[in-house]
Amino acid sequence: MSSDLPTAPGTTRSPRYQILLVALLSLNFGIVFFDRNALNFLMPFVQPELQLTHTQVGALASGLSLTWALAALGIGKLSDMLGSRKRLLILATFAFSLCSFLSGLASSFAMLLGARLLMGAAEGGIMPISHAMIASDVAPERRGIAQGVAQNLGSSLLGSFAAPVLLVLFAETFGWRSAFYLAGIPGIISALLLWWLIDEAAPPPRARPGMMEEKHGTLHVLLRRNILICVALGVLLVSYLVICWAFMPIFLTRMRGFAPETMGWLMGTLGISAAVASFAVAGLSDRIGRRPVMIVMPFVGIILPLAAIYYHGPAWVMALLFFIGWSMNGIFPMFMATVPSESVDPRHAATALGLTMGVAEVLGGVFSPVLAGMAADATDLSAPLWIMLGLAIVSGVVAMFLDETAPSQLRKKAAAAT
Repeated sequence: MSSDLPTAPGTTRSPRYQILLVALLSLNFGIVFFDRNALNFLMPFVQPELQLTHTQVGALASGLSLTWALAALGIGKLSDMLGSRKRLLILATFAFSLCSFLSGLASSFAMLLGARLLMGAAEGGIMPISHAMIASDVAPERRGIAQGVAQNLGSSLLGSFAAPVLLVLFAETFGWRSAFYLAGIPGIISALLLWWLIDEAAPPPRARPGMMEEKHGTLHVLLRRNILICVALGVLLVSYLVICWAFMPIFLTRMRGFAPETMGWLMGTLGISAAVASFAVAGLSDRIGRRPVMIVMPFVGIILPLAAIYYHGPAWVMALLFFIGWSMNGIFPMFMATVPSESVDPRHAATALGLTMGVAEVLGGVFSPVLAGMAADATDLSAPLWIMLGLAIVSGVVAMFLDETAPSQLRKKAAAAT
């Protein structure tokens, strides 16, 4: 794909193509999260019909996270080895769309769990591949905001805002099974757009000057300080995320007595918040550094569970508190993509990203929803929200051990040293 615009420093791609690439990858990941989150928002309809316990609700979220994690680890590494990211991305997009139709056909817990396992396997490799394409084709000085938009903008507007509003309305009118069929259509369209408009990612450049040549594969990547801290943050904050998705809708409808429509709009507020944060928080990290932003934002995340438990005023104020608390989501692309990709040789970018996302999904996404569900069965539905609060506090403390990687801050340090 050609353009008469000049190419940006550090990449052979034109600015026009960089914008197109980020926009399409953001749209595609938004559709991924539309499908992934569909079950969470439809759970008030699904749970009574299939007679699911809270532990089974958690197990459905855990099952998808498990296969998502395995796919992130395996497909990320495979894309580095094959150097063919576009084809793997398109195949995965087609596959997860078909799995949404399978969710709508489920008539028991076992059938629904099987459909979610397959969906996780199809979706897990999409984000590592997408971020690796951005690392190869987007200029370094815009990498933070590009990866923030790719991971958070589409997923927030489609997966966190449009999904609860549209799917709940659709389920009330046509039934929850039809809502799953609706969720499967956009992915097929997205796969066709990727095939038509996106070029294969440029070959990764050789090692950056001053960076040690990497010869020990995945283990060597994992042993880097920033990668270890990003993995820890991933485990903690993915746990926060999936517990919220799995239990906040039923907490709001059952413990707080909100109507399904109101619940849908409150959950949709989270999507608007994360969409704004994809620009504001990621862009701020490009200017003042990754580390200070990643320390402060987890503590902001404390607001969400506290508001859900204690606030009893107008729903619009609750929505505002949800908006503020969920803005913590703006750092997800940083610890899952930006900091890992800035901490390793570019040739191992997809491996580092897949490792960070995979371990976070296994230890955070797989175990935390089941444990939260067991806590809810043993006490009440407020237990998962208290777990979210603790996870946010610990995450802010862990982020204090990060080394700065933002190019703007590294240039300032280099200038000061000389």
